Amino acid sequence: MCHRNFFNGFVRSLLVGLGAIGITGCSSAQQGSFTLLTELPPGFEVKGEAVYTPRTGEKCKLPPKDGKNHPGLKLFKTKLNEHAQTAKFTIPLTSVEDGCPIVLERFDYEIDAKYGPARLNLGRDHTSIAFEDGAASDRNLPPPTLLERECEWLFRTIGSNRYITKILKCKAINEPQKNQSTTSSLQRAQLAGKTLTVRFSLSKEERPYMGDTWVKSPKGWKRCMGENIDDQYGFCRGNTKDFKSFKMPDGRECTVYPNCTE
Repeated sequence: MCHRNFFNGFVRSLLVGLGAIGITGCSSAQQGSFTLLTELPPGFEVKGEAVYTPRTGEKCKLPPKDGKNHPGLKLFKTKLNEHAQTAKFTIPLTSVEDGCPIVLERFDYEIDAKYGPARLNLGRDHTSIAFEDGAASDRNLPPPTLLERECEWLFRTIGSNRYITKILKCKAINEPQKNQSTTSSLQRAQLAGKTLTVRFSLSKEERPYMGDTWVKSPKGWKRCMGENIDDQYGFCRGNTKDFKSFKMPDGRECTVYPNCTE
């Protein structure tokens, strides 16, 4: 009978690979994992969720969630660091949960990044890697070794004091996918025993979150006045002469972003 515990099943598969125990029909279904390296810029952290589903052709179902035990989910996390960091995760590709052969369906990233000193000066976005059936000998696609995500800050003002707040947006780059989707699609069989690196970078350029609200000048972005000083939408509507001040996350009163003063 297969092990009921997901983690024990994964450990058993590793022992099989080392020849520590005999190979059985159950353990052969559990073999396979890959190393996921995640490179992060300074001020970033990630949470990862490995999501599993019954193997193609299987009629079994994953057991329901029992308290904190989620048979179809494996969690990973790094802590926010002011320096660049690389997180290393070992991700099972297959296992057996309560007698049901399961495979990795996707890996979901939640990316957090700090842009200011306050606790809520935080931006968040999500990106995923989807995993599909396929043979390791499939030559249509080379074995993947690197996926790249470029993140950027989109800035805007909020509230009557017009504080700068930022929204984090990340997209896949250098991948042959339409619309630079945030989801990559890979074949499980090509990853077994290999290392996949997901590299997050941060664009040096920032841009307004909403169009027609800022005007770019040689000294930086200027916030349009709108109908009046209290107009929080502040659309330019052709008026590129009247502007209003705003406050940085650290409280400074400024007239251009990001240089603060002209």
